[in-house]
Amino acid sequence: MAEKSSIFDMIGPVMIGPSSSHTAGVVRIARAAIRILGSVPTHATITFYNSFARTYEGHGSDRAIVAGLLGMTTDDVRIREAFDHAREAGLQYTFQGVGNASTMHPNTIKVQLRDERTGHVVEVVGQSRGGGVIRIVEVDGFPSDFSGSLHTLILDADDAKGSIAFIASVIAHDDCNIATMLVSRKGKNDVARQFIEMDSSIKDVTLAYLRQLSWVHRVTYIPTID
Repeated sequence: MAEKSSIFDMIGPVMIGPSSSHTAGVVRIARAAIRILGSVPTHATITFYNSFARTYEGHGSDRAIVAGLLGMTTDDVRIREAFDHAREAGLQYTFQGVGNASTMHPNTIKVQLRDERTGHVVEVVGQSRGGGVIRIVEVDGFPSDFSGSLHTLILDADDAKGSIAFIASVIAHDDCNIATMLVSRKGKNDVARQFIEMDSSIKDVTLAYLRQLSWVHRVTYIPTID
């Protein structure tokens, strides 16, 4: 008698699991979140919205998000045993489902992460658009709009005149072409967060220069997410 197949028996060059929306996209959202945090978290609260809230267990999105939080890529065969690997890594996680968030994309996930070793926390909201395509639409309450398919720079800086133009000039001198830029702020003259997608990588010396500016509070660089 043939063995019963698991939903994770599809092994291909780009994903493991039943669908790219429920596995590949979910893994990539998690990988974006840990790059923003700067490490693999020790604690995670994961909220699935709308269609994800109804299907995340049956379609393996729960394993996929945990795998991504551990740094696994979309074609990693260990996704099947992600819960076991999380226990070994000391990652504690909880799942929540919200099935009627009418203002949100059908396949939306919010991850709230904490690393007790560093004290860092982050909240990231992402959408899985199909075919492994994602959009990160919010970071720590700041609206965002980046895909992870380009190099991404996130800066927290004083909301001062000329700051955006100055940052753009520094990036241009590094031979980086800006593809998109979104600036979010919670109030006038408050700290603003800049989300900048670039066609190529940025040099370490440029990142170091930006970090030493007195009016720049935090710089996060995210190379393309596989």
